[in-house]
Amino acid sequence: MRLPSRRTTVGGLAAAVLAAAFAAQTVAALRPHVPLLLAATAASLAMEGVLYRWQPGLLSLFATSHADLTLRHVLRDLLLVVGLLRIGEQDRETAYAPLVAGLLVFYGLHCALQAVSVLVRRTRTLPVVTRNIDASALRLSPAPPSLLRRSGHRLTAYGLPSTAGLLATAATGDPRCAAFGVAVSVGLTLKGLYGLLVRLLPSRRPAGEQEVLDWFDAWLARYRPTVGLYFSGGTSSAYQANMWLEPLAKLDGRPLIVLRERFMVQKIAAPDVPIVCLPKVSTLLRLEQSTLQVLIHPSNSGKTSQVLRIPTVKHAFVNHGESDKLSSCNPYVKAYDEVWVAGPAARERYAQAEVGVEDKDVVEIGRPQLDAVRPYAGPPTGKYTTVLYAPTWEGWDGNPGNTSVIEAGGNLVRALLADPGVRLLYKPHPLTGSVDPRAGAADLRIRELVRVANRERAGRRPSEDSELALRTRELDRLTTAACRAGADQAERMLVQSAPEPGRAEAVARATAAWEKAYWSSLPAWEHQIVTAARPELYSCFNRADLLVSDVSSVVSDFLASGKPYAVANTSGLAEDTFRMTFPTAGAATVLTPDAAGVPKLLDAVRHPERDELAGARAKLKRHLLGPDEPAAQARFDDAVQALGSAAREHRARMAERLAPEIPGPRHETAPEAAGMPE
Repeated sequence: MRLPSRRTTVGGLAAAVLAAAFAAQTVAALRPHVPLLLAATAASLAMEGVLYRWQPGLLSLFATSHADLTLRHVLRDLLLVVGLLRIGEQDRETAYAPLVAGLLVFYGLHCALQAVSVLVRRTRTLPVVTRNIDASALRLSPAPPSLLRRSGHRLTAYGLPSTAGLLATAATGDPRCAAFGVAVSVGLTLKGLYGLLVRLLPSRRPAGEQEVLDWFDAWLARYRPTVGLYFSGGTSSAYQANMWLEPLAKLDGRPLIVLRERFMVQKIAAPDVPIVCLPKVSTLLRLEQSTLQVLIHPSNSGKTSQVLRIPTVKHAFVNHGESDKLSSCNPYVKAYDEVWVAGPAARERYAQAEVGVEDKDVVEIGRPQLDAVRPYAGPPTGKYTTVLYAPTWEGWDGNPGNTSVIEAGGNLVRALLADPGVRLLYKPHPLTGSVDPRAGAADLRIRELVRVANRERAGRRPSEDSELALRTRELDRLTTAACRAGADQAERMLVQSAPEPGRAEAVARATAAWEKAYWSSLPAWEHQIVTAARPELYSCFNRADLLVSDVSSVVSDFLASGKPYAVANTSGLAEDTFRMTFPTAGAATVLTPDAAGVPKLLDAVRHPERDELAGARAKLKRHLLGPDEPAAQARFDDAVQALGSAAREHRARMAERLAPEIPGPRHETAPEAAGMPE
């Protein structure tokens, strides 16, 4: 039986206290009982703060149950007014009538402010979102303060003076306290309302929808894109596109990144390539009239079918990684014009899968990203052997062989940590635990094993210096636009304008300097849990002497280094059958869930003469990733140019075919030429 988490317990307790506070406030208002009324109101306000700070999900649950913040705030003030009316003399109704009227005015203004806030938000929600493009012509401006855009927070802040005034009046019996508090709340609301109404003036509004679309068409005509990357996905899937950004930026042409979800504009890494987000299909189809020739697709999504409607563009599926799993042979890819793969292995995989992909449509381009992976330079030379454990996630199909985290992760990590000469880098897949809670729980246990091992291992730490902090600031400055926390999309478009010339080269230098400073700042003996965006996977490859992983694209990519690697077999298959079923494991040490083969594996890494798989790795590398020459980036560029040429030829044929069907302009004919009397 699963026990409730600490966060769930705290949330339930806070919700219970909030409900009890409202119940106590009701009793105190009806009796009336001033001390209880004051204490219950203060308790309910405190619990609101606790829930806002630590349990925002519970607040959303309240909202879906029609007990949102507005209702709770109105109820709290209403009970205070009831309590005031029942305290003291019977003629208090007349004395407190102006206060009640003031509260009604405040809540009426709050509703008006919310309506105007919605109007302002709609005027600032543009049909096209851009980044790395000069959009100043759209009359963009900084966003209104966050407080004016968030109804619940605004009501809490603006309504607090009136609530405090009512509490003070209940405690002292002086109605002037409540009058002052209500006046302050009304004044704050009027000021906020004025600030938003000004933004609805024609001179202060951003460009309208049609004006934005006309501007976008004009920008496409000026920029004349030739090749683009199309991506649509969830909040944690940006890595699938990010791995193709650097190869895209190096192409011979004018690249473009096309996104569909507004939030993804900030999830994508910061290259110099122009980024456009086109949420609506009607806006997306405007690309048909552009010079765009090729779109590459690193993943499949429900919205991919929408862009495939554009007949003037050729589409190539490049995937975000290749493995022996069935997901690498998705039948959907036959919808693309071509499927670009790393090497012969993927070509064979598609042929064997029989999913409708014709061999003539498969193009081998290598893996341009792997240029950053350094080749094998011999066995470990220091005191420690660095082992990278990078398991994949559980996948959608529930296959126990997808990830080793659940059945073998703990045993593998314990076996590696038991060797005093091992330094472990644990880098789980970003989606671990997103489908199967057991994978998430196993991931947390592995992290705790690593932390315990670090506490038991003592050693000298590098001297504290500011090098890493300096390099981090420099890299952040180059890759993060200076947007304030409350910026909306329109403000980010204004700030994240066209990049300065040479920024890409500066980012590359800053990244290399950051990675050097990062690894130098860590003790050589300390195990690491790597989950942040930096350092990237390939940087971990370069630090590792050995990879332990699953059947995934991580294995294929690591083969570029030529270093030893191991694959965990949690499928239940015999080793021979496992190697035959998953060719990427052909040159690997296959580990069983009990991790019994770890000591022998480490011995082979430290003594290359005992490594019997070195030749097999070199052969498998060529089979999976293709030849070393020409370079993968060059092959990628050649594939883009060839498909772009096909797109241009197709467009020319269509134009020639449609020309006779398009009537020409009418010309007036002179009467005598037409054989008619004047």
